[in-house]
Amino acid sequence: MFSIEHDFDCTIVTLVDEGEHPLLEDLTLHAFAECVTIEQLDTRTDQVQKITLSYTQVRDLAAALDLPEGVYRLVPDEAKDQT
Repeated sequence: MFSIEHDFDCTIVTLVDEGEHPLLEDLTLHAFAECVTIEQLDTRTDQVQKITLSYTQVRDLAAALDLPEGVYRLVPDEAKDQT
């Protein structure tokens, strides 16, 4: 299950872990104009862990989910047209 909310300066997506135990804490993504942050509560330390991704990293991550093992570099469509 997930939810999407639009805030003043970002879009917030919350992913809820459903299914068999053990379940993990909710994962919250904040999509800003310049970056995306991902936050999750670490129950061992009772602190929120946060990472920041550029939109290039988000694009690469999305592509990586559908690719087999290997090393890749995505080429923008406009660069393909020039070759």
